[in-house]
Amino acid sequence: MTDELNQAVESGRLDKKTADVLGRLTPGAYCQHKSWGFGRVAEWNLIAGQVFIDFAGKKAHPMQAVYAAETLIAIPEDHILARKAADAGAVREQAKSDPLGLTRQILGDLGGKATADQVAAALQPEIFDAAGFKKWWEVAKKKMKADGHFQIPTKKSDPFVLLDAPVSPGRGLIEQFRVARHTKDQVAALDQITKALGDLAHEVEELQSLAVQIEETAAKGRKLQSAAAVEMLLARDEILARHSALKPGPEAPAVSDILIGEETRLPALFAALPASKHRKVLESFEAAFGERWVDKALRLAQQAGSRLVVEISRLFEKSEKSDVMKSALSRWISERSISSETLIWLCKERGAGFDGLFNAELLAAVFSALESDMLAERRTSRLRDLLMDDHPLLGELIAHADRDTVRDIMRKLILTPVFDDLTKRSLMARIVKLYPETQNLITGDTPDEEKVESLTVSWASMERRKADYEHLIYKEIPQNLRDINVAKEQGDLRENFGFKAAKEQQRVLERRKIEAERDLSAARGTDFESPDSSQVSIGTVVTLVPESGDVEVYSILGAWDSAPDLGIVSYKAAIGQILLGRKPGETVELPGDTGTRRLKIEKIVTFTEFDLLREKVHSLSPAEG
Repeated sequence: MTDELNQAVESGRLDKKTADVLGRLTPGAYCQHKSWGFGRVAEWNLIAGQVFIDFAGKKAHPMQAVYAAETLIAIPEDHILARKAADAGAVREQAKSDPLGLTRQILGDLGGKATADQVAAALQPEIFDAAGFKKWWEVAKKKMKADGHFQIPTKKSDPFVLLDAPVSPGRGLIEQFRVARHTKDQVAALDQITKALGDLAHEVEELQSLAVQIEETAAKGRKLQSAAAVEMLLARDEILARHSALKPGPEAPAVSDILIGEETRLPALFAALPASKHRKVLESFEAAFGERWVDKALRLAQQAGSRLVVEISRLFEKSEKSDVMKSALSRWISERSISSETLIWLCKERGAGFDGLFNAELLAAVFSALESDMLAERRTSRLRDLLMDDHPLLGELIAHADRDTVRDIMRKLILTPVFDDLTKRSLMARIVKLYPETQNLITGDTPDEEKVESLTVSWASMERRKADYEHLIYKEIPQNLRDINVAKEQGDLRENFGFKAAKEQQRVLERRKIEAERDLSAARGTDFESPDSSQVSIGTVVTLVPESGDVEVYSILGAWDSAPDLGIVSYKAAIGQILLGRKPGETVELPGDTGTRRLKIEKIVTFTEFDLLREKVHSLSPAEG
């Protein structure tokens, strides 16, 4: 204790405990504050009961002597923070020449353990910038693994630990597995162990003991954490394969045992597994399901992501059953039950190994899948993005299609709600480039032989048809898709009558959709103003006098207007077709209950002259219209 401190104690300005602490915080000494960080004692003024500390951004910061003794931690001169402040160049040179020694010192100074972020904070920015530290740290970690005096964590947030006695890298990893409390940490430790099996080549007893512990842990967690149990058993199998003396326990579970237990939840199981382990698990399908493995793999493929579909395809190829998978894919494409993920895979593969599937029918399935995803409100755009970003794809799919098929695809593209107008035009331009004759579908100039007759309709009937169409698109078709998905879960699609009924309903709805879109595109709305009343035309009211009986009056209106009780006739109906173009004074034959009847046209007036009838038309219910 310094004379100055002794005087402060004798005068009663400081107690002895505080003075002892301040004896380690003399001017020039380094220190650490929990809030203000690293600093250096600048000077004392014990008569005033103060010490002054140079913190970063707080030069000569005053602190009450008692408070300083309570909150400051003295740092020795050989501490990494003190060395960095005193001679950063020397630390920088040690980092270059002796990264392992510097790492050992840092961990020792930080209490024997520190995370990567804490080590970085000790060296940045004075010794390294962020990029420089990252590069140096990778080198240091490799040396720590080889040295044996360090426990290497499996998670970034866990600390590196300085060990008193050296442990082989492999044994250190085994110890990490044994002390791990959470299943996730155990699986991560096993991943590291399987990568370091070369370091454990002679640790036969240790590996056998580890295999037994893995089996016990997997058996306990197989029901609640089946995916983790599978990963553990895969690691166990890899460990046992390293040495002929290693054997599984007599009651030890296998991957196939877990697959059997998860038979109804295979998609969820694979979704929880890393993609890198899918192939190994699929190799256990035959052991788990026997001859049923093919159906199990195909059902899984219908709900799998593209990476898993690739592995399933490889499994069929390895088992010389590629034809079975090709047949299933063809059926799914035809039924429009193929998933977006499987379509992504087929499009990326360009049909390699599956000749005959990469064609216009596949493109139609792509449109169908995109519409299904949209109606089911699935937030995925990978298939849509693939169609847009892979510019040659669209052209290659229709390269060998006939003219009618291409025109049908163009119409589907025009009508689909999946794409915005700009995207549609971009895709249509790619088709026109290959098939210039489809240009008229964009411009609206239809060749004479393909012109569709326009329909003259009342505005009221058009609104009803639009409402029916929207109900079909947004209610009936989505419900049908839900029915199909529910039916898929009920078993083999070939024996699934619910699925077949739903698919047949889907075809009916698709036909209704096509017909509705065709009719609406051809419809031309009118309010029947100013028709030609010199002859019977659309929008006129015709008065006919029979040879005997009551006078008959017919209003010839739009294609979708029909109310026989009110004398309203569609111009497309049989009576409308007979009367069109006839003039007053002419005699016509109209169909009747017992044959034809002759009537004479007495008068033709415009529909607007019949206000009462107009009111009746506007009051028609959808059923009457």
